[in-house]
Amino acid sequence: MKKFRGETIIIALLFTVSTILGLVSAPCKQVFAQEETGNHYPVVMVHGLFGWGNNEVAGINYWGGAESLSQKLNDNGYTVYTPSVGPISSNWDRACELYAYMKGGTVDYGEAHAKKYGHARYGRTYTGVYPQFGTTDENGIIQKVHLIGHSMGGQTIRVLAQLLETGSPEEIAATTDGSLSPLFAGGKSWIASISTIATPHNGSQEAYSQNKIEPFAHQIFAALAAITGTEISAGNYNLDLKMDQWGLKRTDSESYFSYYNRVMNSNLWKNTKDISLWDLTPEGAKELNEKVPAMKDVYYFSLACSDTHEDILTHYQVPNLNMHPILWKSSIFMGMYTNRTPGEVTIDNTWWENDGVVSVNSAIYPTLNSTDQMVDYNGTPQLGVWNYLGKLNNIDHLEVVTMENNRSLLEGQFFDLLQILKNLPE
Repeated sequence: MKKFRGETIIIALLFTVSTILGLVSAPCKQVFAQEETGNHYPVVMVHGLFGWGNNEVAGINYWGGAESLSQKLNDNGYTVYTPSVGPISSNWDRACELYAYMKGGTVDYGEAHAKKYGHARYGRTYTGVYPQFGTTDENGIIQKVHLIGHSMGGQTIRVLAQLLETGSPEEIAATTDGSLSPLFAGGKSWIASISTIATPHNGSQEAYSQNKIEPFAHQIFAALAAITGTEISAGNYNLDLKMDQWGLKRTDSESYFSYYNRVMNSNLWKNTKDISLWDLTPEGAKELNEKVPAMKDVYYFSLACSDTHEDILTHYQVPNLNMHPILWKSSIFMGMYTNRTPGEVTIDNTWWENDGVVSVNSAIYPTLNSTDQMVDYNGTPQLGVWNYLGKLNNIDHLEVVTMENNRSLLEGQFFDLLQILKNLPE
């Protein structure tokens, strides 16, 4: 696996987050000093399934675990935002929320989209952390952003970039009263770069083992409890599920446990594709990939995590000893699962190597129903193609963000990644 050292082009491009998996053989140098070159765009870090922005859940930082990664990055001169978008919503809905979070205003899920899937068109209202997003400064420079996504967050930021740049013909045709959101109008080259960490670009075969998303939720609860040494469950996790558009808003007098069960037992899990569980299947990812190609004016980076090895007797991929025990069951399932059903995505042994939730195959770049191209990153980033930073070995899907172990190494990867992004031309 390649290494990208600090100024010398960021080590393994950050496995960035190594949190994203893959322990590097040698520790990387953290880069704290910033040169006055490149660009000054802020960085927006988007969480994955059942995630949150910073430390609003049981005092735990999604990005950094025991210590806030975003705070450390901000303290060292970077401008970093960590939004909270729908933890279990579809990538379309999450992208709409992300736009409102940055720009400000009321979330508009789109007239056509809302009618098609049967939920409310409008959602919550945000003040906007970056209202100048997309405007032009006194030097004629468009105020862009760098987007980083972990897990499903990587799919979400791809959808946002596509909507901004090419718009939505369906929304334009359906919205004739002048209320079309700027998000759906197209023509906005506002995204400087997209970086994905352990993202299921081609879906995850683990989604096949869940006929509902609830088992995965309990998996996350158990992992957080083990990592933090606290008792975390659906009853006190208290995560804002942000399902208002579906009429599933928590009432003032309702316990979180009641609210959680009401959402999980809703028929929407069976009756719609406008939900995370569909987007995370290989079939859902295949559908998304066709609609969301790489934009020619955006820099794309990807980092994969790997925490399995081939069993010498069965030749299946099995978890490494350091993988979080909560992920063993899903990792073993992924490491031996095949699917050759006609009309469905073919799953073979090239999908087996995984981080407990996402296969390395899927994390590299979109290939299912996609025309995207990939190059191995050599220090000179290329526009419009996936610059693959390599894989982080011995790092599982949770460790890359919780940083329970190897914190200095993983933090260093993030600093290196942000330096790479900062050095991109303005």
